Amino acid sequence: MKVLKFGGTSVGSAQRMKEVAKLICDGNRKIVVLSAMSGTTNALVEISDYLYKKNPDGANEIINQLARKYEKHVDELYATAEYKQKAGELIKSHFDYIRSFTKDLFTLFEEKVILAQGELISTGMMNLYLNECGVASVLLPALDYMRTDKNAEPDPVYIKEKLAKLLEANAGSDLFITQGYICRNAYGEIDNLQRGGAATTALRSSARLSRRRRYRFGRISTGCTTTTRGMWKILRRCGTCFSRKRRSWLISAPKYCILRVSCPLS
Repeated sequence: MKVLKFGGTSVGSAQRMKEVAKLICDGNRKIVVLSAMSGTTNALVEISDYLYKKNPDGANEIINQLARKYEKHVDELYATAEYKQKAGELIKSHFDYIRSFTKDLFTLFEEKVILAQGELISTGMMNLYLNECGVASVLLPALDYMRTDKNAEPDPVYIKEKLAKLLEANAGSDLFITQGYICRNAYGEIDNLQRGGAATTALRSSARLSRRRRYRFGRISTGCTTTTRGMWKILRRCGTCFSRKRRSWLISAPKYCILRVSCPLS
């Protein structure tokens, strides 16, 4: 089982999503961790800022701009009317949900919910595209297995137990799509792992697969979103023992793959 992580630039357009789909459809069993499409999280942060300032008109303007952007992606990504309709309904449901926060009290809890929508949309779109291409991928909701403890650190016992059950329930499937960055906290509320959180998701997912692990980091030619120092912080945060002497850097799928985690280590 491999765990592949693709950042926002990797899925930043319909064409790049198609290229990522080609990379992951090689017949090997794997979990694919996706970030939100490039620019989405920043737009969602801007929407949240407007809502904190009690400016729903400003928030709605950004929401409408982002929705139109996704409508264009849907038109470019899917070939059939059936899947364009399914993806359109997916996009509409998420943006209607975001708009619902412009009419009520806005707190940190609502902000975390809004920020989670980017990853939920990108993974939903990718899963639909793979299905349209005849690939039997399975959507693994990160909110069903990714959780932090009361210290806001990943809860390895919970993650391992929940992820194992989800994989067991889909034992006949080879390709799993899941969200990076988003999680639930110790109280069951929607939360996130901060910047670089998608890499944390990939590493914690791989921890469930094997005790002996090899971590390989591929840099994006257009600029890596997580620095080398940041990666080591993530490894320590995940409780991972990894010899610096054995670390290996490689350029794997330039422009697309940020992080590849291969398990088990033979």
